[in-house]
Amino acid sequence: MSSGFPPIDEQMEVLLRGAVDVVEEDALRQRLAQSRAEGRPLLIKTGFDPTAPDLHLGHAVLLRKMGHFQQLGHRVVFLVGDFTAMIGDPTGKKATRPQLKREQVLANAETYQEQAWKVLDRELTEIQHNSEWLGALGAEGLVRLAGSYTLARMMEREDFRDRFEKHEPISIHELLYPLTQGYDSVVMEADVELGGHDQLLNLLVGRDLMRARGMEPQIALTVPLLVGTDGTQKMSKSLGNAIAFEDSPREMFGRTMSIPDDLMWDWRLLLTDMDETEIERQKADAERGRASPRDLKADLAHDLVRRFHGPAAADEARTEFDRMFRSGGVPDEIETRVVPSGQPLFTLIADTGLTASRAEARRLIQQGAVSLDGEKIGDPYFTLPDGVNVLLKVGKRRFLQVVAPAANAAD
Repeated sequence: MSSGFPPIDEQMEVLLRGAVDVVEEDALRQRLAQSRAEGRPLLIKTGFDPTAPDLHLGHAVLLRKMGHFQQLGHRVVFLVGDFTAMIGDPTGKKATRPQLKREQVLANAETYQEQAWKVLDRELTEIQHNSEWLGALGAEGLVRLAGSYTLARMMEREDFRDRFEKHEPISIHELLYPLTQGYDSVVMEADVELGGHDQLLNLLVGRDLMRARGMEPQIALTVPLLVGTDGTQKMSKSLGNAIAFEDSPREMFGRTMSIPDDLMWDWRLLLTDMDETEIERQKADAERGRASPRDLKADLAHDLVRRFHGPAAADEARTEFDRMFRSGGVPDEIETRVVPSGQPLFTLIADTGLTASRAEARRLIQQGAVSLDGEKIGDPYFTLPDGVNVLLKVGKRRFLQVVAPAANAAD
């Protein structure tokens, strides 16, 4: 009964594309072989804590890997961490995260799922909520779960260790997060758990808990943390370097065009289906001057908009970008600057060095020489709202990609 699944080597090639950690690769190959021989799909678990209402391209990397398993015929579970979200994942955090109310978590979860269907096949995706079993644990069950792991092992985590050494607070409930996530795997009997690279230690706790109960430990497979539009830090709404699934086609296209040229190859690998050989060929052509990085980046932007908004919207966004920006002589590389929202435009222009003085900035605005994403702004006191990412043009040759982060945004 192996005809329902592709050959093992073919599956491994698809699943290892863009992967960072596979614990353990040989075990994954063996599990795939057993699945193929028995005609039984593997159970793939991926947890999402809905701490914010919107998904961005960083989430798409993980969703795409889930999609790879779906395409190969495996059983993919989108696990809504409605219980764990109320704890708050401490991974990489320098301080205790605020606890969310259940109503807020459930509202976020609804929008998460609707946006996820832009990447996943709705008909092939199972939705589960970990509150179903974690909520039923009760005090006794939670104490027993806590007793199955040592504090010494938990303190091996870099984030906890750093905070402890700096005498910064670590709440007891934070120590429970990896345990509850691991317990999800026990209950679900997961074959594979997917997560971002920063989640590896949490995924390994799941392996430990399964092994302690005499179960075959899950395979842990992680994907990279997508670098944001600034080209340096991981994509995060709180850093103002994210592109959301719900951004308009025009915004998505323009923000993709703002990324550094050398970042587009990772985005190609992680966010599109382009063959890796073709990616390397395009990269070599760009480095040797045989292809325009700007044109290749526009192709990437078009592909992303098509994925999230459809081909017609992608064509329109590209046409609009060409009309509005290329005719205006926008340079290939544009600096990105994060600025506070609520600042008057004339002070922002002067403070970022686009003019020599605030008086000059005010004069240029009043003369119609200042635009945001191609739209002229005539009010010197115009302020940027929270969460915008726009191209600021001053005069004919001064450009700046301006980001005003969303207030209280989560990753």
